[in-house]
Amino acid sequence: MNEKVVLLHGYHKKKSDMQVLKENLEKLGYQIILVELPLTFKTIKKAGKIFKNKLHNIRLKLKKGEKINLAAHSSGGLVLRNYLAELEDKSYIKRVVLIATPNSGSRLAAKSNKYLPFFTKIFKTLDSIVPDNLEEIKLSSGEEIEIGAIAGTKSNLFLGKLLKGANDGRIEVNSVKADFLTDFIMLPYGHKEIHYQFKTAKAVACFFQNGNFKSLKNN
Repeated sequence: MNEKVVLLHGYHKKKSDMQVLKENLEKLGYQIILVELPLTFKTIKKAGKIFKNKLHNIRLKLKKGEKINLAAHSSGGLVLRNYLAELEDKSYIKRVVLIATPNSGSRLAAKSNKYLPFFTKIFKTLDSIVPDNLEEIKLSSGEEIEIGAIAGTKSNLFLGKLLKGANDGRIEVNSVKADFLTDFIMLPYGHKEIHYQFKTAKAVACFFQNGNFKSLKNN
């Protein structure tokens, strides 16, 4: 398989949080690279600059004709969208999968910003995903690269009770959905577990291979 996969973790996590997904995708034949970013005290925009440098170094090591697939969990997906929006040459990017990414922002982050403003001032990644603050980030609209998204529907976390409609305990399904997506699928998992599931890895691989989730939806 003449392509690699770069995995990016979400808020307040390290690259080790993507280890299970890495191992599952390796079982499906992919070569995986884990990237770690300061997605706790840095804004999405600042973390994105670090990501840009790391991807540049990865790109320099690609073989002729080799491409990169990108996948991220939660707010890491916004870093990917920011990267794509600012990337002029996208020829080496194949496809992108966003897992439980708050494409329309996080209602919980908005509540935190309203009632505990000191909290989001410290944890700047959280501040970046307040819906009103997303306008400060340049985000790809998926016009040049096929982007798929996976949303969880198992609201098994306490904070999920503060959300309206289907959610994964942290992020609402309607926030993961977006008009720019090539395809979208829902899986019955919570926010903290969705990227640990083999079915999620199969969904990621399915999109990388086909640009859609059709084979999974039909099962």
